[in-house]
Amino acid sequence: MDETKLRYKNAILSGLRQYTMLIALVIVTVFFEIGTKYVLLVPRNVTNLILQNAYVVILAVGMLLCILTGGNIDLSVGSVVGLTGALAGKLIIENKMNIYAGIAVCLAVGIAIGMWQGFWIAYVKIPPFIVTLTGMLIFRGFTLVVLNGKTISPFPDNYLEISTKFIPDFFGTPNFNTTCMLAGIIAAAAYIFSQFIGRAKRTRKGYENEGFVSFLIKLVIISAAIVVIGWTLAKYKGIPNVLIILAVVVAVYAYITIKTVPGRYLYALGGNAKAAQLSGIDTKKVFFLAYTNMAFLAAVAGLVFAARLNSANPTAGQGFEMDAIGSCFIGGASAYGGIGTVGGVIIGAIFMGVLNNGMSIMGIASDTQQIVKGFVLLLAVAFDVVSKRKTK
Repeated sequence: MDETKLRYKNAILSGLRQYTMLIALVIVTVFFEIGTKYVLLVPRNVTNLILQNAYVVILAVGMLLCILTGGNIDLSVGSVVGLTGALAGKLIIENKMNIYAGIAVCLAVGIAIGMWQGFWIAYVKIPPFIVTLTGMLIFRGFTLVVLNGKTISPFPDNYLEISTKFIPDFFGTPNFNTTCMLAGIIAAAAYIFSQFIGRAKRTRKGYENEGFVSFLIKLVIISAAIVVIGWTLAKYKGIPNVLIILAVVVAVYAYITIKTVPGRYLYALGGNAKAAQLSGIDTKKVFFLAYTNMAFLAAVAGLVFAARLNSANPTAGQGFEMDAIGSCFIGGASAYGGIGTVGGVIIGAIFMGVLNNGMSIMGIASDTQQIVKGFVLLLAVAFDVVSKRKTK
């Protein structure tokens, strides 16, 4: 009997450790929902939460890959966001370039920036902190040069569809987007199916699975959350176009990090760089690709953010690197590298979004908001450091 109790106790403690940030997200959401007098989770605000934090999710996914390589970060992403938006404004608004050609040019510039920084980090072996710090200054300077210190607006309507438009309801239901509701149900069903398939595969290969009870609890909570979000969005305007972009980014990078060899290389490099090199992994190439990818996703975020603002602004992107880094660490990425998941990063980004939105609705001053966010980030990293120390 005592052994059974001990086993259940250990299972509960393990589950709490594994889902600490998910539990924290629920607590913070409930707190701000009550603190805002039940305004935080009204359909319009939930939609705004997605629209306002889309760039954070995109940047955080890219930042995760950099952090996995050994706790490294990219300080230049905010400046790359600003430069990409500036280029989009210059090409599409002022020069009347076709929007798809303009987007292609901006993404190509993002990749070129990533290759430039990746070269210095991977092959010249300059610390990522220094390279990306200089990038933060250089690309912000280029942003000011491109815009000549001015704001350019507005973008054409078909460009704004990236970040401000919604998928239409094919059923035409009044005051309720049935298409959105069905999409939520299908997404929840697909998630449940994929989790059972994944669990069955791990069992066949002899890998250890989490307890079935905790697995079911996780399944119910997450699938219910997907359906509730679908229902909430359906009560406003439905699925924002940018949510499709986020879904593609999350799905692609979750697959890369979990299912592919390059993804395993990232974890191996962060776990032990020397051992990874001795085992035949081209660590220079891993670093190069991680930072090239980061700048590419920063360019994507820049295009999304410019559409959200409907302008190219010389100050766009300032401080975005902090939100991306904070989302990763709050979402469970290790400050030492080698640990972290795309799912965790999404939780971290939502946490940051709820924190920002909740404090803004409550009328908390921006300086106080910065203090709170700083303490939250410190606590998240401290939790990681203390946890690692206990396991040694």
